[in-house]
Amino acid sequence: QVQLVESGGGLVQPGGSLRLSCAASGITLDSYAIGWFRQAPDKEREGIGCISISGSNTYYIDSVKGRFTISRDNAKNTVYLQMDSLKPEDTAVYRCATTHGDWACTAAQRLGNMSPFDGEYEDWGQGTQVAVSS
Repeated sequence: QVQLVESGGGLVQPGGSLRLSCAASGITLDSYAIGWFRQAPDKEREGIGCISISGSNTYYIDSVKGRFTISRDNAKNTVYLQMDSLKPEDTAVYRCATTHGDWACTAAQRLGNMSPFDGEYEDWGQGTQVAVSS
């Protein structure tokens, strides 16, 4: 049974940092690109970035570019989302998801948008809450 478990969320002041982890079991992540998504209250889910299988390619939406960094350790079967300079508008539930191969992440890079490829993500974690507030 495939399971993705996010951790590392919490309450942080504006300007602070958090590091989220996405740990996988029942699956070997070295065949999957990983996407990170978030959903704020009363808003639609949005893809914020993805990382290729090797980790050599990443994509970020403009609102998090330069502040968020996705990385992965395939030996640990874990993907990370480092979030710096957090803003109140980053408050959301953050989820990771797998997509087989690099196609969806590469396509998002080329298009500059992850939304058309949401359906390519197969297994999803339950999410971890991030709240940015003073």
